[in-house]
Formats: sequence, structure tokens, C-alpha cells
Amino acid sequence: MVFNYGYLTWEWTERLRGYTYPLIFASIYKILYFLGKDSVQLLIWIPRLAQAVLSVIADLRLYSLMKQLENQQVAKWVFFCQLCSWFTWYCCTRTLTNTMETVLTIIALFYYPLEGSKSMNSIKYSSLVALAFIIRPTAIIPWIPLLLRHIWQEQRKLDLILHQFLPVGFVTLSWSLIIDRMFFGQWTLVQYNFLKFNVLQNLGTFYGSHPWHWYFSQGFPVVLGTHLPFFIHGCFLAPKRYRILLVTVLWTLLVYSMLDHKEFRFIYSVLPFCMVFCGYSLNHLKTWKKPALSFLFLSNMLLALYTGLIHQRGTLDVMTYIQELCYKNPNKSTASVFVMMPCHSTPFYSHVHYPLPMRFLECPPNLTGKSQYLDEADIFYLNPLNWLYKEFHNNSTLPTHLIIFSILEEEISAFLISRNYERTAVFFHTHLPEGRTGSHIYVYERKLKGKLKRR
Repeated sequence: MVFNYGYLTWEWTERLRGYTYPLIFASIYKILYFLGKDSVQLLIWIPRLAQAVLSVIADLRLYSLMKQLENQQVAKWVFFCQLCSWFTWYCCTRTLTNTMETVLTIIALFYYPLEGSKSMNSIKYSSLVALAFIIRPTAIIPWIPLLLRHIWQEQRKLDLILHQFLPVGFVTLSWSLIIDRMFFGQWTLVQYNFLKFNVLQNLGTFYGSHPWHWYFSQGFPVVLGTHLPFFIHGCFLAPKRYRILLVTVLWTLLVYSMLDHKEFRFIYSVLPFCMVFCGYSLNHLKTWKKPALSFLFLSNMLLALYTGLIHQRGTLDVMTYIQELCYKNPNKSTASVFVMMPCHSTPFYSHVHYPLPMRFLECPPNLTGKSQYLDEADIFYLNPLNWLYKEFHNNSTLPTHLIIFSILEEEISAFLISRNYERTAVFFHTHLPEGRTGSHIYVYERKLKGKLKRR
């Protein structure tokens, strides 16, 4: 979109993703490019900072809403719970569609006609909901009970639907269609493709499946963390007007439970709803308030710092190494990289900002309906050594650098030795290795008499 090189995953070739959300960051990149300030560090940090600013705006809206609905005291505790949530810290700066979905959901809630709200505006909140749907179609799930409640309570139901909801939906969807038409080169309704793939065909199970109760038994408790007892306590204390928020949380968990493929981030959008109840719990605590605050803060900050700064950091550190390879290596024109790890383990060109030949093991789902389908990554891990000898039977095609998890080293050591690869860098990744993921990441460089082999 900006630099005329990069990599498009299968989601884009199958038109499951829309360009509305990436266009925000592409616009920032374009401005940096025109100003001659498109350094790697700015390309990495500006999107994170932009997403962080949006998250801050959303959090402030949540505080303002609670101040309207209750008082400054309750708003303060809701705000505290939101800010010290480890999962909020983990997600709020990431440029995931789930993060933007959550931001838009919180801001939309500020304008939603909750009892006692002074900022209700049907056009504004429905526009934000529509935008969230355009960015991530499943964003509509938590809004279904909220929209139905609004329609049920509205005296002029037909006017609300015909003169507010439908025009907003039409304009937003038209905007999405036009943008995607510009980049795909044909009319595409990506929202339908997304729902068809993930809901109707349920092909997301290719990337893993969990039992129906996973969100209730693991996902939701993990996302809430040490807020869970305060959430349960707050559910019994909060006024009846907040039941709709609790219904929304339960509805969202139930709907997502019907899909086999489950992830923690999928329910991030209802986490702020839960903080309303956590805040109520803290507000009603008297004797145990200070210990509770200390417990919440310390437990969440330790987890936030660990997951944000230590856990699985190797995939970022190794890309810094590759980036330096491009800008400090005089032979960078001959360099090439092959990431032999589970697909999408590392960032890609956004963290390198150089048209370096790079490749990783791909893992597109079974889009053709083949029986006993295996993707490239699965085939590789069945017999890594044999796969490497077949793939690189000609030395001229060998990449100059290989990136692997430590767990793979022993299995492919014969290939590494026979092709003159030497380990040149080691990066810590995780204290909790599992499956195909190792505790460390190794970088191997192909040597020939002490120099990089020229292709």
C-alpha cells in the first residue's frame, strides 16, 4: 500500500480482510515516507502509539460514562480496574482488529442510551458500532442484545430503524465497499466472506479447536485474572440498569462458545463491561479495600510486565537482529532469510523495512476441500530433516540465514552441518516452551571460508 513490497497472507488473497483498518496505519506510513522519516523504529512504534492513544480515549470515555451514571467515586474504581487489568495492558497497544473493536465498543457505549446517561446519541453510537463491524464483523455480537434493548425501549421504533440505523449502516457499508474496491480491484463484501469462513463454514477450526465450555472454564477466568472474584461480587451489588451489560457479557461468551476455534482475544471487547462490576465491588468494600487494591494492582502489574516484556519476546528480538543485518551488513544484497518456525511466529517486513528475500512456513487452511489436508508447516514438522534435503537439493537456493526454535536444532543438525551453517545468535523466548515452540530462538548463518556464501 505504501512501499510496494511486503507479503500478503492468504486472508487477503481470499478477501477475508478489509482495508479500512490497515488504511489508518498505511496513511501514517505514507506521511512518514513523504517526510523522509520512514525509519524502521518509527514504522514499528508509530502504529503502537496510535493504537495506545485510541485506547486512552476509550478508557477516558468509560470513566466519563460511569461518572454520569453514578458518581466520581464509582467511576474512579471502574477506571482503576480497567487500567490495572493485565489483559488490557497486554492488548491495548497491539494493532489487532480485536483491540480496535474494543476501543470502538467502549466509545459507542458512551453514547448508548443507558439509564442515567447524559451523552446518549443514537447516530454516534450506531456509527461506531457499524465501523467496528466493518473492521471486524464479529464485533456485532456483543451489540445484538444492546441494539434489541434499544429498539424495544424506543417508542418510535420505525423512525429509529429507518432514519438512523439503516442510513448509518448504508453509509458505513458503502464506505467499506468503495475502499475495498480500490485495493482489491473488484467489488468485495469482506464482511460476508469473513462470516462465511469463520461462522458458516467454521474453517477457523483448522487453527485449533476447544471444547464448548472453554470460555467459561478457562478463557474468561484467564482474561479477567484476579479481577474475577470482584466481578462476581459486583454482579450482586450493581443496580438493575446494569443487567444489560451482564447479559451482553454472557451472550457474547455463549455465542463464541458455539464456535470451535477459540482465543482469549476474541472476548476482549467485553472486558470493559466486566470492569463496571469490578468497580462496584471495590466501591462497596470497606475494611478490606486497601488490601484488595494492593492485591489487584500487584498481581496484575506483575503479570502485565511479564507477558509484555519477557514472555515470548524472542520473536521480536530476532527481527531486530535481521533488521540490523539489512542496514549494517555490506553484503545485504545477497542475504536471505528462512523462518523455520510455526507460521506467523514473527513479525515480517514492517520490522525490517527492506525488500530482503524472506520466507516462512505457510499454513493456509484447507480452502479446496482436500481430504487429509496438510499445510506446508505440518508437512515440514512431520520430518524436518527430510523436508530440508528435498527443498534445498540445490545449494544455490539455500538461504543465508535460518531462524529456528531451539527445540528443532538437534533434529536438523545433520543438515546444518552439511550445508555449513553456524549459529550466530541466540535469543530468549519463553520460560514455558510447548509443542513446536522452544525456549530460545537460534539464528544460523551459512558460512563459506568465514564469509557469507554468495548466491
